[in-house]
Amino acid sequence: MKLDLAKYREELSSELENILSYWMKFTIDEVNGGFIGKIDNDNQIDYTAPKGSVLNARILWSFSSAYHLKPNPDYLKIAGRAFEYIIAHFIDDEFGGVYWLLDAKGKPLDTKKQVYAIAFTIYAFSEYFMVSNHELAKEKAVNLYKNLIDHSYDVENGGYFEAFSREWKSLEDLRLSEKDANEKKTMNTHLHVLEAFTTLYKIWPDEDLRLKIIALIHNFTSHIINNETGNLILFFDENWTPKSDIISFGHDIEAAWLLLEAAEAVRDDALIEAIKCASVKMSQGAKNGLDADGSLWYEYEPSKNHIIKEKHWWVQAEAMVGFFNAWQVSEEPQFLELSIQNWAFIKDKIIDHEKGEWFWGLDEYGAIMNAEDKVGIWKCPYHNSRACIELIRRINFSSSSGL
Repeated sequence: MKLDLAKYREELSSELENILSYWMKFTIDEVNGGFIGKIDNDNQIDYTAPKGSVLNARILWSFSSAYHLKPNPDYLKIAGRAFEYIIAHFIDDEFGGVYWLLDAKGKPLDTKKQVYAIAFTIYAFSEYFMVSNHELAKEKAVNLYKNLIDHSYDVENGGYFEAFSREWKSLEDLRLSEKDANEKKTMNTHLHVLEAFTTLYKIWPDEDLRLKIIALIHNFTSHIINNETGNLILFFDENWTPKSDIISFGHDIEAAWLLLEAAEAVRDDALIEAIKCASVKMSQGAKNGLDADGSLWYEYEPSKNHIIKEKHWWVQAEAMVGFFNAWQVSEEPQFLELSIQNWAFIKDKIIDHEKGEWFWGLDEYGAIMNAEDKVGIWKCPYHNSRACIELIRRINFSSSSGL
């Protein structure tokens, strides 16, 4: 098994360099500043495309985290460019938070305050501070955290409301994207608020922040995780009443390792043990979305007995990490095999070996989803680079521990 892990790590290291090289080569916007907002599968650049807050925050996180793993000065330079652009254009200095969308020239286009986007900016600023020691990054991360506590935190029922106007007023349409339900609380936003707070805690070990992380974990165990199946419930009203039965296999396997990372960060032994059990159960639940080729399907709607058999890039990336995590927790060899099988699928079907980066995915018939972006508001270097980074670190740890 050690030989398999060594080969796995070597391939992941090579792929991480490939991913980041693509983003350095194609996405620097020399016309309008910052980064390109949209590139198609043929690497045709759209200089008129809007620039998304999530895309830019994920670029900052990816290059900061990669530099943390391997101190390539080019990575830090790109991270610095992303940080300066976000500070100059996305931060709302008047009302706090970040704008959802800018036009191609960097002017506010959609000024709503989507908590999901603010969480990713906290996440990115915190990671950037760890490699740059830039005090402004820490200061802005803490300020954004306080924005969320002041405006989004539900004091009565716990958790975080989904979205607001620029001035933090109520909105009719709270949706993160057109495919989402228009509900006040969502699994997806809570997962990434947890991820952001966990990373912020590494650079700012504030006690109130620690308690907010613990409360978020309890939001998952009390409301979001279906304790019978191990799958996540996706949408809720303000009282945590479930509003959907759709199962998202990618989020199930992603949450399985992010929850454990959060519990370990706050160093609560009882919570860690409880989340280890939940993590394995969630990983078992995610296995219901596996195809025979080692890939993970997108979604399943039990009430209609309908599976969306698309195979999106980010779902496969999270499967690699989530099943590896389940192996580390349970020591069951099947989980390590699933992680490696999923990587084999990615190498064969998802990586664009000719033009670089990863395709969005395959449709239900196994054809490449060419209508989707190679770079866009949602297509970022975060899931695939993070999978490589996280697995390299975990394999290094496993090797040093003799596993």
